[in-house]
Amino acid sequence: MRPFKVVLSLAMAMALIGVASEAYAQRPKVAVMDFEFGAVHQWWSGEWDVGKGVSDLIVDELVNDGTYGVIERKQLDTILAEQEFSHSDRADPSAAHLSKIGKVSGVKAVITGSITKFGFDDKKTGVNAGGFGGGKFGLGNVGVKNQKAIVAVTARMVDTTTGEILASVKGTGESSRKGLDVSGGGGGGAGGFGGISMGSENFRETGLGEATEQAVKMVVEGLVAKASRVTVK
Repeated sequence: MRPFKVVLSLAMAMALIGVASEAYAQRPKVAVMDFEFGAVHQWWSGEWDVGKGVSDLIVDELVNDGTYGVIERKQLDTILAEQEFSHSDRADPSAAHLSKIGKVSGVKAVITGSITKFGFDDKKTGVNAGGFGGGKFGLGNVGVKNQKAIVAVTARMVDTTTGEILASVKGTGESSRKGLDVSGGGGGGAGGFGGISMGSENFRETGLGEATEQAVKMVVEGLVAKASRVTVK
């Protein structure tokens, strides 16, 4: 009986693995474009790509969640370069461009979006609809203890076949965490401030990093909730 039970257990385990593998393969495949942040007043110095930084954070959250299959960043960048996508196309691609991405990469939907708020609310800088802050300074010099960091992100999931918007979700985050300084006001790197990546522990420990993480998680939760709208065939 023991050999039979062992064989039966192995057979059941293999069957479960097969079911799980099939379900994994049937996940809708998506691509995440760099987010637009032109509406936000760039109170920081330098040429940091906040849109790419937020996009990368969304990719990480989607991959960890597992609901979607997410195309690898380097593969997406290669496809966009081959299709000669401009910066504006990446932020708001046309139906024709979406179709090309879908055919080349096999993705069923593209996630695009914009950052509408990214900064601090305090007596010195204030807040307006277009962004935060009026002065130019490096993030390494931001250290007002009573500042409240505020981040708002809007994301759209678009069908690569029809161009239909399958979902539009928003994410917001706020943090009054003290010690908002991020060491270094210079340097560069896409999605980084003073050489610090938006995905790093150092950034997450700041008020701005905490607010960004909250907004990203809310966006991903909204996209995951709409997964049934993406066809896998």
